[in-house]
Amino acid sequence: MARPLGSFRLKKGRNPVTILLGIVLCIFILFFLVSPSSRATSTKVPSVTAQHHLSPPTSPYKKSSLKSGLQTGPPPVIRYNLNNVTITTNPIENQEHVLILTPMSRFYQPYWDNLLRLNYPHELITLGFILPKTKEGNAATAALQQQIQKTQKRGPEKDRFKSIIILRQDFDPAIISQDEKERHKMSNQKARRAVMAKARNSLLFTTLGPATSWVLWLDADIVESPVTLIQDLAKHNKDIIVPNCFQRYYDDKKKKMDERPYDYNSWQDSDIAMQMASKMGPDDILLEGYPEMATYRTLMAHLATDGGDKNLAIPLDGVGGTALLVKADVHRDGAMFPPFAFYHLIETEGFAKMAKRLGWQPYGLPNYKVYHYNE
Repeated sequence: MARPLGSFRLKKGRNPVTILLGIVLCIFILFFLVSPSSRATSTKVPSVTAQHHLSPPTSPYKKSSLKSGLQTGPPPVIRYNLNNVTITTNPIENQEHVLILTPMSRFYQPYWDNLLRLNYPHELITLGFILPKTKEGNAATAALQQQIQKTQKRGPEKDRFKSIIILRQDFDPAIISQDEKERHKMSNQKARRAVMAKARNSLLFTTLGPATSWVLWLDADIVESPVTLIQDLAKHNKDIIVPNCFQRYYDDKKKKMDERPYDYNSWQDSDIAMQMASKMGPDDILLEGYPEMATYRTLMAHLATDGGDKNLAIPLDGVGGTALLVKADVHRDGAMFPPFAFYHLIETEGFAKMAKRLGWQPYGLPNYKVYHYNE
């Protein structure tokens, strides 16, 4: 039987409603794939500013504009070529970044004033601090933050540093009192310096950035140094270099101001010290500057001469940390501050031993001085 003109039958699966829904779905999928999302656009980060807490710590940090303070996207993926980081004898000319690290229990205003006087370009300097969660540590933190606000927000542009990082220790101090006599008791040294080593390591591993060329360890009670300290030490092109730390005081006998050695942790080893170490238990440490433990090492503190050559550099086996310039590659290579007995040495002296075993040689400058606060 013939079909009427114009009549037809839809084949199964060719329903026009189904076709229309398919077309709408395809359009929606294409729109979803090609349209930019608000989350993706929120991760665009200016090269000069860190906008996420996981961004490099030595870049200035920009807080979120959101009321919640939370970021709307993941941290950016950033690639660094450490072969482009220079470490040279002309750090200013080559725009090399310096990380100044200070473990701090007390705040001394002369320390901060001395820091501001350093004439290395402050826009190339990042400061890092770590303080204990004690009453004294809280007071030091408040005083430090006050000076930071004064310098970074209201001070001259030339005084402002690239960035400043403050950490608080998540472990208890070995001793509560920070008085000089209590700090230097022989019985307190192992526990005290173990905690100091932990603080140094926490500070170092949190702040060392991919652009850092030099790390200057500067104690919070160093109140006087040459304004050219960084470039003076860097020009020697040594892996690790330490000046001589002295202390100014009033001599009652001479009735005038004088100076005396302060830091005895920079030394050249002796056969007697090595023999003493060979008879010690695995957890025992050698300490310097105590008559009960005469090591007869050659102490850099005793090698300073009046009018001596400030550029004279001598190899060392142990270093103090009052003012210590380290090529960043030494730390990147794994040299840290052992909070345990490392070949019977601990903290900065243990660091020197570890660095030497990794192939980095420490040096000292007997006639180039920095000065410690006198309580």
